[in-house]
Amino acid sequence: MITLDDIKSQWVEDSKIDADLLDEESLKIPQLYGKYLNYLSDVRLLKIKKEYDYKILLKDKFEYYTGKAEPSIYQENPFDIKVLKTDLSLYMDADSELQILQSRINYYEEIIFFLDKILRCLNDRGYQIKNSIDWQKFMQGSI
Repeated sequence: MITLDDIKSQWVEDSKIDADLLDEESLKIPQLYGKYLNYLSDVRLLKIKKEYDYKILLKDKFEYYTGKAEPSIYQENPFDIKVLKTDLSLYMDADSELQILQSRINYYEEIIFFLDKILRCLNDRGYQIKNSIDWQKFMQGSI
């Protein structure tokens, strides 16, 4: 799985535009767009999977904290406290397994946000290149 740091370092390189090779830079836009769109799709699918995992774990933890889980669960992991409904969210929010899954979901959301910004940047790249070409023409007196 690609990490946010990997994507950031790739974007540092991919975001550079060589002013002397604007035609080539223009032709690279679809390739770069496809690259980051694939990353976005992969991360969205990973996030969906983790959200399903979270819902299943949330149900299991609900049963555990309300005393409705299988007796074998309590033999492996004893829990002798009677949790009131009003206090249930406190226990669920503090559960380390739920926190780990939630942090993974949050991490994927951050990657999705970053990739979305990259794709927006790539959408504007053609205009940036065109403006640069127009500026060069203007400076050479061609316009």
